[in-house]
Amino acid sequence: MPDNGWPADRIDTEHAHSARIYDYILGGKDYYPADQEAGDAMAREWPALPVHMRANRDFMNRAVRYLAEEAGIRQFLDIGTGIPTSPNLHEIAQRAAPASRVVYVDNDPIVLTLSQGLLASGPEGRTAYIEADFRDPEAILGAPEFGETLDLSRPVGLTVIAIVHFVLDEDDAVGIVRRLLDPLPSGSYLAMSIGTAEFAPEEVGRVAREYAARGMPMRLRTYPEAEEFFEGLELVEPGIVQVHKWRPDGTGEQGIRDEDIAMYGAVARKP
Repeated sequence: MPDNGWPADRIDTEHAHSARIYDYILGGKDYYPADQEAGDAMAREWPALPVHMRANRDFMNRAVRYLAEEAGIRQFLDIGTGIPTSPNLHEIAQRAAPASRVVYVDNDPIVLTLSQGLLASGPEGRTAYIEADFRDPEAILGAPEFGETLDLSRPVGLTVIAIVHFVLDEDDAVGIVRRLLDPLPSGSYLAMSIGTAEFAPEEVGRVAREYAARGMPMRLRTYPEAEEFFEGLELVEPGIVQVHKWRPDGTGEQGIRDEDIAMYGAVARKP
């Protein structure tokens, strides 16, 4: 095991990984040279990439705050958690309601090794971590940590942030989200951000090619395609919008141009 405590035999340090690229661009420290090289190449192709990624993170914070403070959600299932970055989802939720419970899910071994930061719940609440692939909902729903942490007689907030653009058509991202939502009771919520190239097609297309060249092909979606994820659900105002336009709170949205954001965001209630 290396000095940083990560199991070297499980972590591929030679190839860039989307979670570590995201961490690097957001100013984190849990990345390798391959991730830094990839992030620098992508930012050269689209200098607004850091603005875009910060806006996505800020959307997640606002969406969770809404669910905890206004919608009364006390349980969360967070898919594609990524490398811990404060405030983490449970920190936001437990500020509003200390007894909130969170299950985090990711399939990157580095996230597992860093998950102690995710598991540091307040004494009244609870957090758990499942290592599983988003494309295998049954493994997530069947994990012991899921059943031990979440009570399916009460609503759950399902968060799927900045992940479906890495799910290609053959894997049916809409169907995957449906399979995760199906067992959740009425009154549950879905919060998502969905990659799009509609506002800066050339620049975002170049970034997508950089990802694809590193073994991470992307499926960027149009507005009608984003709508498919929310069919049958009750959208919370303002509906499906670019992430910086979803209930801005004045803390980070000033000066952001639409062409700097390549992500739709929305929150919706399951009837």
